[in-house]
Amino acid sequence: MKQELKRCAWCNSSELYKKYHDEEWGVPVYEDIKLFEFLLLETFQAGLSWITILNKRENFRKAFDDFNYKKIASYSEEKIQELLLDAGIIRNKLKVYSAVSNAQAFINVQEEFGSFSKYIWGFVNGKPIDNQRKSLKEVQATTPLSDAISKDLKKRGFKFVGSTVVYAHMQATGMVNDHVEDCWKKNK
Repeated sequence: MKQELKRCAWCNSSELYKKYHDEEWGVPVYEDIKLFEFLLLETFQAGLSWITILNKRENFRKAFDDFNYKKIASYSEEKIQELLLDAGIIRNKLKVYSAVSNAQAFINVQEEFGSFSKYIWGFVNGKPIDNQRKSLKEVQATTPLSDAISKDLKKRGFKFVGSTVVYAHMQATGMVNDHVEDCWKKNK
């Protein structure tokens, strides 16, 4: 009989969550396109559960041109209205508009720093912060660092990037390792 892997407790409610935890969450991401994908998804997640976003991820991929931020940055009002009618995504008007303005801000950051990756990873000196969490109770929703990144992103014109969203982005993209001590992914 196959023994179930020990995972962080938050992901045990569905197979999709387990797959995301095992294959993506906390794995360092340095490619701008993937960083933008997570940024877009995290901003739509604000106020919702992550499983809601994961369940709609492929719909988001299709609706937002494979997360091509250059295309998204130039979306017309007609395209935005089309997105607001797409039942496959979160149809929050402010979030849809922010996807476009965030894509524009993302490109501006690339122009200034050479890549978004250089900019965002610069906050952690290019290396993941390895937090030593014994249990899920010790995992914070925000940190002073996520506060600082949030403030800087907002200054650069990004929307829906509060500290909680930023910290979730840091976890998702491996800027921080918040796998708990007994999770099989902790030291992988």
